[in-house]
Amino acid sequence: MTAPITVVPGLSPAMPVAVGAGLTNRGVVRERNEDSILTDPTGVLWAVADGMGGYGNGDVASDIVIDCLAKIPDEADPGPALVARLKEANQLVLERQRAPGMSRMGSTVVAMLVSRAVAHVAWAGDSRAYLLRGGHLRPLTRDHSVVQEMVDRGELSPEDAESHPESHMVTRAVGGAEDLEVDLVSVPLAVGDRLLLCSDGLTRCVYEQTVEALLREAAGPEDACQRLVREALENGAPDNVSAITVQICED
Repeated sequence: MTAPITVVPGLSPAMPVAVGAGLTNRGVVRERNEDSILTDPTGVLWAVADGMGGYGNGDVASDIVIDCLAKIPDEADPGPALVARLKEANQLVLERQRAPGMSRMGSTVVAMLVSRAVAHVAWAGDSRAYLLRGGHLRPLTRDHSVVQEMVDRGELSPEDAESHPESHMVTRAVGGAEDLEVDLVSVPLAVGDRLLLCSDGLTRCVYEQTVEALLREAAGPEDACQRLVREALENGAPDNVSAITVQICED
């Protein structure tokens, strides 16, 4: 008779965790800050909403966006949950526009939900998400804007896009139309990755090469946010500036 064999199951590898920080500033020129940000101590949900000041009440619109996203439950399916909450925000912003004394308002948005070492990113407008991996920065989002469409058609070079007189005109925004179209991308994450969510107030003032260097050199997420916003302010920051940085660490 053979002796019984005891099998001890191996430990499952720990999932990497996300830790981050956020910072928003009204900038040098604007009288008030119409950006809103969402940071999550649990490392799951992050967002930047950029209220469209030219419409008036941009801060109201961006607050609505953040409030809707904050209601996503922990067990939600990431992509559909992000889209559903942004569509809900779109309807609420449209309803608020129709209230007495209110005018047209809107907000661009980029939101990220981190689940099982995958970043699910949803966006509308020209707020952006970036991934720094191995010291190299790459965009995860593509602007919904007039100039980006011109670049896609070959009518404008990427180098000339930022200085184009219509560079501020977006083609999608929360509150911009009855039916909001949201883009989604999912990216597997690795330990050491750094992610950036930001409003266009940052990317209009700080070149991507500089963003890459500042993210690479920062001691951590809080330091990265401070470096990025400080750089934008030193470059004149005519718009509100918001940045969230998230670092993927071993559990």
